Amino acid sequence: MKEKTIYEHLREKGVSRRDFLKLCGTIAGMMGLEFVAPVKAPGKSLSPSPEEIVAQALKTRPKVPIIWLEFQDCAGCSEAISRSSSPLLSNLVLNDIAIEYHETLMAASGFQAERAKEECLKKYYGKYVLVVEGSPTLAEDGIYCTVAGKSNLDLLKEAASGAAAVIATGNCACFGGIPAAHPNPTRAVGVADLIQDKPVINIPGCPAIPEVTTGTILHFLIMGQLPKTDQLKRPLPFYGNTVHDHCLRRPFYEAGKFAGSFDDEGAKKGYCLYQLGCKGPTTYNACAGLKWERGLSYPVQSGHPCLGCSEPHFWDGGGFYQGQSAPTIRLDKGSTATLVGAGVAVGAGLAGVNALKKSRAKKELKKQQASEARAETENKKEG
Repeated sequence: MKEKTIYEHLREKGVSRRDFLKLCGTIAGMMGLEFVAPVKAPGKSLSPSPEEIVAQALKTRPKVPIIWLEFQDCAGCSEAISRSSSPLLSNLVLNDIAIEYHETLMAASGFQAERAKEECLKKYYGKYVLVVEGSPTLAEDGIYCTVAGKSNLDLLKEAASGAAAVIATGNCACFGGIPAAHPNPTRAVGVADLIQDKPVINIPGCPAIPEVTTGTILHFLIMGQLPKTDQLKRPLPFYGNTVHDHCLRRPFYEAGKFAGSFDDEGAKKGYCLYQLGCKGPTTYNACAGLKWERGLSYPVQSGHPCLGCSEPHFWDGGGFYQGQSAPTIRLDKGSTATLVGAGVAVGAGLAGVNALKKSRAKKELKKQQASEARAETENKKEG
């Protein structure tokens, strides 16, 4: 029997054609699909709009089966995705995807849960998306993380072999996270370190922003492939800018106004938290744009420095509540470098801001001097 398409599921639930098209437009916008004005070329048809691309996918494709594995983790990413607001997880599960296996969310447990996963692996071989939360562990053949008597390494290889794509969600699954912090006794690693023959995408964070995870799943559903990524395999639509780029406190950074402690006058006025260890300028994530709890807030807005949890080795990097010790310069989207020695002096943070202020002050002084000179010349002519 042919599987029902997503559009057919929606129609059965009473979704009108008008609401369906609105949904397609919303999805296209969230995915960042660019609108290209249709131009009629001789012998060629008009290029479809983003809404039409989404509509065509939903009309022709069935739900995407999901197998969600948890290894060394705290289930924080599962907790987070259960609070996804755009789209709501309930809508996503009912209309777009089918979570066939998830230890935390599924009703079944024990042998029933494992049987459901085995059936899904066979039934949807080559079609399902594998989502991994938590870090795999290499020490002693993975015995420090086992489920149903199988090591995490065996479980990962088994599930990845038939997956159409693999999504690592959370810093632990992407880069090893806190389990990989020194001295890393279980030899925790990222999923992409082990899976080389399948398309893998990283959605780091501690936890990952739920809308980024659901948005990435939706992109695969609509486009049939994972979105473009940076050099760390992070989806560019969500990790193309730093937290600092869109930070609400950035005007204070530019003005050189920084909080010196969490309870001083600067902190009360909402000054920049860079001197308190904020890693926003070197952390790529969508926190400042998407925020949390339906766009309510995010750490920096709520008064806490960015910890850089979407970057590799963020825990060992430390420096929490202390200003960054080495000057950094942004080279391109997704990369930073530290420049020292060889007579090279690169300012960043407060030093960079002070230099900028001095430069502006010099320009203003020159303008003022030029203005005074013109006025003096005019007075002489009149005299």
